[in-house]
Amino acid sequence: MLKVLFLCTGNSCRSQMAEGWARHLKSDSIEAYSAGVATHGMNPHAVAVMAEAGVDITRQHSKHVDALADVEFDYVVTVCDNAAESCPTFRGAAKVVHRPFDDPPRLAREAASEDEALSSYRRVRDEIRDYVATLPQALEGDGDVE
Repeated sequence: MLKVLFLCTGNSCRSQMAEGWARHLKSDSIEAYSAGVATHGMNPHAVAVMAEAGVDITRQHSKHVDALADVEFDYVVTVCDNAAESCPTFRGAAKVVHRPFDDPPRLAREAASEDEALSSYRRVRDEIRDYVATLPQALEGDGDVE
């Protein structure tokens, strides 16, 4: 089973969604983790839109990448540019794959209503789901996957 870390800036939204989708869709082939180069707590909108899709991420928690220093990952997927630029070195032979997604909180800042804000989270949630559905095959390709 492949050990995959989804790494983001604050481990509050995109990386949490990716971990949730991997656990939901790929638990037979991927042991999923998420972390951040900082910790910002769980984003309640991310939790809500994942629940709408039938994926419960309430048992996950925001953690700093250092908390997983003893885990030997096969792959580290950076889901934002900041995480890619700040990506630490990992034990073993972890291959780093950069697959950025838009930041839902940033997109939602301009929203005129709560529903409009949530639509940004839903769009990114679905993009992450579609990407995770291609795993692990997409990881075993030549790096960046679009």
